[in-house]
Amino acid sequence: MNITNGISHKGPIGIILLGLAIILGFFLIGEWLGEWLNLSIPGSVVGMVLLILALLSGLVKIEWVEREAEFLVRNMSILFIPPGVGVVTYLSLIKSQAVPIFAALILSFLVTLVATAKVVELVREKNGRGESK
Repeated sequence: MNITNGISHKGPIGIILLGLAIILGFFLIGEWLGEWLNLSIPGSVVGMVLLILALLSGLVKIEWVEREAEFLVRNMSILFIPPGVGVVTYLSLIKSQAVPIFAALILSFLVTLVATAKVVELVREKNGRGESK
């Protein structure tokens, strides 16, 4: 991104605040629904699903949230600093449980890898792009 034309092409501040308010609103609704319905799914995920449904239905236009969402994704690493610092306080627990923790990490990675490969395979077959063997 060119620093000299950073904010000028993003439009008025009201549009930026509207996009952030929409994203925050869906997050808060998801948190509330997750708590109210006692879901095992995190409220932030519920809010994201609701936002996707609102985008697909046309209730929310992509132009309203696109730039703000891109900004949040580009700066997502900042959001991981507090949990990373919090891990330091549990180093003794992590050391004593290192084998089960790493086993769970490796297993979840492998399950995710296989599931992703299967989904890609199914999508390619559905779209007629599967390679003939």
